[in-house]
This record gives sequence, structure tokens and C-alpha cells, in this order.
Amino acid sequence: MQTVLLSVAVIIAVAVIFNLYKKRQAEQANPPVGQFMDVEGVRLHYIDKGQGEPIVLLHGNGSMIQDFIISGVVDLLASRYRVIAFDRPGYGYSKRPRGRSWNPIAQARVLRVALQQLQVTHPVVLGHSWGTMVALALALQSPAYVRSLVLMSGYYYPTLRPDVPIFSTPAIPVIGDILCYTISPILGRLMWPGLLRMIFGPAPTPQHFSEKFPVWMALRPSQLRASAAESGLMIPSAFKFQRYYQQLTMPVVIVSGANDRFVHPNRHSMRLHRELPQSVLRLVPGAGHMVHQVAPHEVSAAVDEAVGRQSNLSWRSSQEEERLDRGQAPVATPHSERGEAAPAFEKSHSDYRIASSKVAPEHKPDMASAKEPLLT
Repeated sequence: MQTVLLSVAVIIAVAVIFNLYKKRQAEQANPPVGQFMDVEGVRLHYIDKGQGEPIVLLHGNGSMIQDFIISGVVDLLASRYRVIAFDRPGYGYSKRPRGRSWNPIAQARVLRVALQQLQVTHPVVLGHSWGTMVALALALQSPAYVRSLVLMSGYYYPTLRPDVPIFSTPAIPVIGDILCYTISPILGRLMWPGLLRMIFGPAPTPQHFSEKFPVWMALRPSQLRASAAESGLMIPSAFKFQRYYQQLTMPVVIVSGANDRFVHPNRHSMRLHRELPQSVLRLVPGAGHMVHQVAPHEVSAAVDEAVGRQSNLSWRSSQEEERLDRGQAPVATPHSERGEAAPAFEKSHSDYRIASSKVAPEHKPDMASAKEPLLT
């Protein structure tokens, strides 16, 4: 018995040492790319690039600023806008103090203060995946402050997600800490190729992402714990937020991969579009959950629409428009992997034309008639 216990202790110690080594190695290879600021006891890492109207970028669960940089979206937007991208609390080099819930509302409050410190007014706020919840929370808390929203690959309504109990386990006190310093980083690395197939499919994982995304930065114990907590908060947050969507009045551009296997556009993006008369829906044929990585120019064009600029992109496909206007969706096909079923689409992933059904009205927030927060 003592031999077994000693063996287990040795294995745990080796795993902890290995993971701490990989953490240190990852941080040395990927130093901070931006600046730091302290907001209400939270140290935030951010980049601030370009000039013009402000665009705020909020990444998804498990990610960091590098996701937007690698995709090319930051450089595309910074050529004509001021782009501010944050490592959300707990990701990249931003801290996530323990002892408080870091739900979308709490994160939005901190980021609003951060934006004020940066003298940002009336931004277009772009969120990807879990970041859409923070973008929505910011818009619902400060409806007169946010100019418009760009929501990419978002999860907006509560659905059955068998992956949530599995991926939220590292957030359990004590047990989660043990997992995050021992087995979770190693399992995460082993699962990484399958996860990429899930979030990028049916499009292949772009070479630039495979080569440049700092995998072991995402597998550090602190980031795994933050990611697990957000997995657990996803369904309750969507359940709460769905009551408030129709109260949004600013323009909303909704972007989704038509073949998203992780968050089905039928159940989320298209449904939200039907609820918001001032919204525009852009489905990217052949793209999955990581739509900004495979179609950065389309994302850039969506931001132009949110700002009110004319896009040079050819958006419309008449058959797709008619399908959306009738409230119909691409036919779903079964998918045996984690996540939700993906719709089949007749175009290949190399054809990134986007379907739309409405034109977003121009919206300029008026602070003189500032509205009360819709969500507190």
C-alpha cells in the first residue's frame, strides 16, 4: 500500500513539475504583446493599435489576444480604425482574482471601466464565441455607450451541452486545482488536434494558426481554470440573457460559420437574428466556429457595416437570402463529435460569400438621452 501511495505521489510530482516547466517555457516564448492597466484590482493585458473609430475585440473561451492577431483581423481593422483587444480576465496575461464570479456581467463592468480609462467612447464591440456574452452584457449594461455590436459564433440560448460537465470539472474548488496542475494540461494537449477539427471543421485548420497559436499558453493551470469556469457559466448566462435581447436597440451584425459544429447557427445566430429587427445576419458558407480565422476579410466587412461604412464585399446570394427570409436553415447533418450538429452546405469552404437578409440602420448613441441599464 505504501508503495502504491509513493508511486502515485511521484507521478503527481512529475506531472506538476512538467506542467510548471511548460508554463514557464510558453511564457518565455510568448511574452506580452501589449500593455497593462489595473482596473478595480484586476490587471488587464491589452493592445491598442490604429486610429479612428474605436473597435473593441473580445475573444472566446480558452483563447487570448493572439487569436485575433494571428487571424489577421487586428491588422485589417487597424488600417482604418482604432482597435483595442483585451485578454479577458484569466486569459493570456490578464489576471482573474479568485473569490468572485467572473460571469459575463462582471467582466463587462471591468472592461467598461478599462475602456473609460483609455478614453474610448461609443465603440463597436466585437465578441467571438463566449466573448459575445461579454459584448452583450456590455451593451445591456450601457446601451447608450455601445455604438453597435458584431457577434461572431455566439451561444445565445440555453441548449443541452454534454461537453459542459466534462470541461467545467477543473473549476471545482480543490479538485479542479489538482487537475489543472497535473492531468488537465496533458490531456488538453492530447485532445488538441481533435478540438481543432471540431472548431474549424469542415474547413481545415489554417497553417498559420497551427504554427503560431501558443498552445501551451492556453494550457497553463490558471487559464484552464478560467476556461472551465466559463464552460460552467455558459448555459446559465444564456438562460438569463435571452430575456433581454429584444430590448437592444443598437445595430447588431451577427456572423456565423454556416457549418459551425460547435454552436449550431440554426439554434443561435439565426434565432437571434429573428428576434432583433435591427440585426444583419452573415452566414459564411463552409466555415466553422473559428470564422475569423478562415474568413478575416468577411469579419472586417462586418465591422464596416456595424460602423456604417459601405462594404466592397459582395455579400448576397439570392437563394440563401430567400432561405433566411423564410426562416429556413441549411439542412443539418449528424455529427458524432462533441458539440452541436452542423448544417450541410453546398459550397466549399473556399467560397466565402455571405448571405444576408436585412440592412443595419446607422446608429449613433446619444448620451443626452442615455438609457438606464437593461441588465444589472
